[in-house]
Amino acid sequence: MASDVPMTPELEQIDGEIQDIFRALQNGFQKMDKIKDSNRQAKQLEDLTGKMKECKRLIKEFDRILKDEESKNPPEVNKQLNDRKQYMIKELNSYVTLRKTYQSSLGNNKRVELFDMGATSSEPAADDNIQMASAMTNQQLIDSGRNQMDQTDEAIARSKMVAF
Repeated sequence: MASDVPMTPELEQIDGEIQDIFRALQNGFQKMDKIKDSNRQAKQLEDLTGKMKECKRLIKEFDRILKDEESKNPPEVNKQLNDRKQYMIKELNSYVTLRKTYQSSLGNNKRVELFDMGATSSEPAADDNIQMASAMTNQQLIDSGRNQMDQTDEAIARSKMVAF
Protein backbone atom coordinates (compact mmCIF):
# COMPACT_ATOMS: atom_id res chain seq x y z
CA MET A 1 0.00 0.00 0.00
CA ALA A 2 1.73 3.15 -1.18
CA SER A 3 1.72 5.86 1.43
CA ASP A 4 0.32 8.97 -0.24
CA VAL A 5 -1.25 10.01 3.06
CA PRO A 6 0.04 13.35 4.40
CA MET A 7 2.11 12.58 7.52
CA THR A 8 4.40 14.41 9.87
CA PRO A 9 8.10 13.48 9.60
CA GLU A 10 7.81 11.48 12.83
CA LEU A 11 4.89 9.43 11.48
CA GLU A 12 6.71 8.97 8.17
CA GLN A 13 9.75 7.60 9.98
CA ILE A 14 7.67 5.13 12.01
CA ASP A 15 5.72 4.14 8.88
CA GLY A 16 9.00 3.50 7.06
CA GLU A 17 10.34 1.37 9.92
CA ILE A 18 7.13 -0.66 9.95
CA GLN A 19 7.34 -1.21 6.18
CA ASP A 20 10.97 -2.35 6.57
CA ILE A 21 9.88 -4.86 9.21
CA PHE A 22 7.07 -6.13 6.96
CA ARG A 23 9.62 -6.72 4.17
CA ALA A 24 11.92 -8.52 6.60
CA LEU A 25 9.01 -10.67 7.82
CA GLN A 26 8.02 -11.54 4.27
CA ASN A 27 11.59 -12.56 3.41
CA GLY A 28 11.98 -14.41 6.71
CA PHE A 29 8.87 -16.51 6.18
CA GLN A 30 9.98 -17.33 2.62
CA LYS A 31 13.26 -18.60 4.09
CA MET A 32 11.36 -20.79 6.57
CA ASP A 33 10.23 -23.06 3.73
CA LYS A 34 13.84 -23.59 2.64
CA ILE A 35 15.15 -24.48 6.11
CA LYS A 36 15.02 -28.22 6.76
CA ASP A 37 16.57 -28.41 10.25
CA SER A 38 13.92 -27.97 12.95
CA ASN A 39 16.36 -26.24 15.31
CA ARG A 40 17.23 -23.65 12.67
CA GLN A 41 13.53 -23.24 11.90
CA ALA A 42 12.83 -22.61 15.58
CA LYS A 43 15.62 -20.00 15.70
CA GLN A 44 14.29 -18.31 12.55
CA LEU A 45 10.77 -18.30 14.03
CA GLU A 46 12.11 -16.77 17.24
CA ASP A 47 13.80 -13.99 15.24
CA LEU A 48 10.60 -13.34 13.29
CA THR A 49 8.61 -13.22 16.53
CA GLY A 50 10.98 -10.54 17.83
CA LYS A 51 10.42 -8.52 14.67
CA MET A 52 6.66 -8.86 15.10
CA LYS A 53 6.89 -7.58 18.68
CA GLU A 54 8.92 -4.59 17.47
CA CYS A 55 6.35 -3.97 14.74
CA LYS A 56 3.52 -4.05 17.29
CA ARG A 57 5.38 -1.54 19.43
CA LEU A 58 5.86 0.75 16.42
CA ILE A 59 2.17 0.50 15.46
CA LYS A 60 1.22 1.49 19.02
CA GLU A 61 3.64 4.41 18.78
CA PHE A 62 2.11 5.36 15.41
CA ASP A 63 -1.34 5.27 17.03
CA ARG A 64 -0.21 7.36 20.01
CA ILE A 65 1.22 10.07 17.75
CA LEU A 66 -1.88 9.88 15.57
CA LYS A 67 -4.10 10.58 18.59
CA ASP A 68 -1.85 13.46 19.69
CA GLU A 69 -2.09 15.10 16.26
CA GLU A 70 -5.75 14.33 15.62
CA SER A 71 -6.94 17.82 16.51
CA LYS A 72 -4.43 19.42 14.10
CA ASN A 73 -5.52 17.41 11.05
CA PRO A 74 -8.66 17.72 8.93
CA PRO A 75 -11.14 14.81 9.30
CA GLU A 76 -10.30 13.26 5.90
CA VAL A 77 -6.58 13.12 6.78
CA ASN A 78 -7.42 11.53 10.14
CA LYS A 79 -9.52 8.94 8.32
CA GLN A 80 -6.66 8.19 5.90
CA LEU A 81 -4.18 7.86 8.77
CA ASN A 82 -6.56 5.57 10.69
CA ASP A 83 -7.06 3.49 7.54
CA ARG A 84 -3.27 3.27 7.23
CA LYS A 85 -3.02 2.09 10.84
CA GLN A 86 -5.75 -0.53 10.25
CA TYR A 87 -3.88 -1.76 7.17
CA MET A 88 -0.70 -2.16 9.27
CA ILE A 89 -2.62 -4.05 11.96
CA LYS A 90 -4.14 -6.43 9.38
CA GLU A 91 -0.72 -6.99 7.82
CA LEU A 92 0.83 -7.76 11.21
CA ASN A 93 -2.07 -10.09 12.09
CA SER A 94 -1.50 -12.03 8.87
CA TYR A 95 2.13 -12.60 9.91
CA VAL A 96 1.04 -13.61 13.42
CA THR A 97 -1.30 -16.20 11.89
CA LEU A 98 1.51 -17.44 9.66
CA ARG A 99 3.81 -17.69 12.69
CA LYS A 100 1.21 -19.73 14.57
CA THR A 101 0.93 -22.09 11.62
CA TYR A 102 4.69 -22.60 11.49
CA GLN A 103 4.87 -22.90 15.28
CA SER A 104 2.19 -25.58 15.23
CA SER A 105 3.90 -27.61 12.52
CA LEU A 106 7.26 -27.16 14.23
CA GLY A 107 5.76 -28.42 17.51
CA ASN A 108 4.34 -31.48 15.76
CA ASN A 109 7.73 -32.22 14.18
CA LYS A 110 9.44 -31.98 17.56
CA ARG A 111 6.93 -34.44 19.06
CA VAL A 112 7.61 -36.87 16.25
CA GLU A 113 11.38 -36.55 16.79
CA LEU A 114 10.94 -37.08 20.53
CA PHE A 115 9.18 -40.41 20.13
CA ASP A 116 11.11 -41.49 17.05
CA MET A 117 14.43 -41.64 18.90
CA GLY A 118 15.63 -45.10 19.75
CA ALA A 119 13.21 -46.89 17.44
CA THR A 120 14.43 -48.19 14.12
CA SER A 121 12.30 -47.90 11.03
CA SER A 122 11.73 -51.66 11.02
CA GLU A 123 10.00 -51.48 14.38
CA PRO A 124 6.23 -51.03 14.15
CA ALA A 125 6.34 -49.46 17.62
CA ALA A 126 7.83 -46.27 16.13
CA ASP A 127 4.64 -45.55 14.17
CA ASP A 128 2.53 -46.34 17.21
CA ASN A 129 4.66 -43.97 19.33
CA ILE A 130 4.26 -41.19 16.77
CA GLN A 131 0.49 -41.58 16.67
CA MET A 132 0.33 -41.77 20.44
CA ALA A 133 2.52 -38.65 20.85
CA SER A 134 0.46 -36.65 18.38
CA ALA A 135 -2.69 -37.34 20.38
CA MET A 136 -1.15 -36.41 23.75
CA THR A 137 -1.25 -33.07 25.52
CA ASN A 138 1.97 -31.43 26.67
CA GLN A 139 1.37 -32.53 30.27
CA GLN A 140 0.78 -36.11 29.15
CA LEU A 141 4.03 -36.01 27.17
CA ILE A 142 5.90 -34.71 30.22
CA ASP A 143 4.37 -37.39 32.45
CA SER A 144 5.19 -40.09 29.90
CA GLY A 145 8.78 -38.88 29.65
CA ARG A 146 9.18 -38.83 33.43
CA ASN A 147 7.72 -42.33 33.65
CA GLN A 148 10.23 -43.56 31.05
CA MET A 149 13.09 -41.91 32.96
CA ASP A 150 11.92 -43.53 36.22
CA GLN A 151 11.80 -46.93 34.52
CA THR A 152 15.30 -46.38 33.14
CA ASP A 153 16.60 -45.36 36.58
CA GLU A 154 15.06 -48.50 38.11
CA ALA A 155 16.61 -50.69 35.42
CA ILE A 156 20.02 -49.10 36.07
CA ALA A 157 19.63 -49.66 39.82
CA ARG A 158 18.73 -53.34 39.23
CA SER A 159 21.71 -53.84 36.93
CA LYS A 160 24.03 -52.32 39.55
CA MET A 161 22.70 -54.80 42.14
CA VAL A 162 23.34 -57.71 39.80
CA ALA A 163 26.83 -56.47 38.94
CA PHE A 164 27.92 -56.12 42.58
